[in-house]
Amino acid sequence: MVDSVLTEMRDQVAIISLNRPDALNAWNGPMCQALDDALKWASDDDKVGAVVITGVGRAFCAGADLSGGGDTFADGGSARSSDDDVNARTPKFLPWDVPKPVIAAINGHAVGVGATYALACDIRIMARTAKLAFVFARRGMLPELGSHTILPRVVGLSNASDLLLSGRAVQGEEATSLGLASACVDAELVLDLAVERAQEMAVSSAPVSMAISKRLLWESMGLADMRAVEEPLFDWVAQQSDSMEGVVSFLEKRSPKWGLSATSDFPHEFFK
Repeated sequence: MVDSVLTEMRDQVAIISLNRPDALNAWNGPMCQALDDALKWASDDDKVGAVVITGVGRAFCAGADLSGGGDTFADGGSARSSDDDVNARTPKFLPWDVPKPVIAAINGHAVGVGATYALACDIRIMARTAKLAFVFARRGMLPELGSHTILPRVVGLSNASDLLLSGRAVQGEEATSLGLASACVDAELVLDLAVERAQEMAVSSAPVSMAISKRLLWESMGLADMRAVEEPLFDWVAQQSDSMEGVVSFLEKRSPKWGLSATSDFPHEFFK
């Protein structure tokens, strides 16, 4: 069985690669758990000074694995189930938990969870031709991993509203102009540039100083409060008919026919 996540060391930099290239590195339970394990290793090993996350092949991560069709999101809360559930798709250890710089080397398309996971990294370097898209509304779903707090802080409220509500894709140059990426280069140069920047930090910056600054930066966002609201709403949306219609219409290459009403079906009980 091929490992869904690969790890290697390049001097003091841990390179973690999503490795389902035939599926454009689509996100599933085993990949999620392997990525958790790889990040925990990089976090705990003092030989690792910085981390780069990238994808094998043409994509960074094309989003959730939709091989389940309309039932892709039907399990809702089981995506956050026990540690031994191989199908659990929600990460338990995220890039912001690593007390070292984490750079997303976005070598190709980053869609859905591929975009929100990259957003959980400290820095993003992107291929000019790569497309980054928060497509959740187009699938009848909800962005997760604290995106409703992180993205407005990164690109501003208006741009975040545009990206989250429209689900449209941005390529490297637009992403860089928005501040969503720190740099964009040709696809074949993305990993080398990310590793170069990671090595510079690993060698030139004090580990504890970086760890403290990183912790303060992420804590300033109030992520815990946002995720406490966001995750139950994600699970609720996953149980609704529009989440099935969003996936099925995408797979059938047709316009979606949404069934829920923002007036009569809005989940007011989640908002106090």
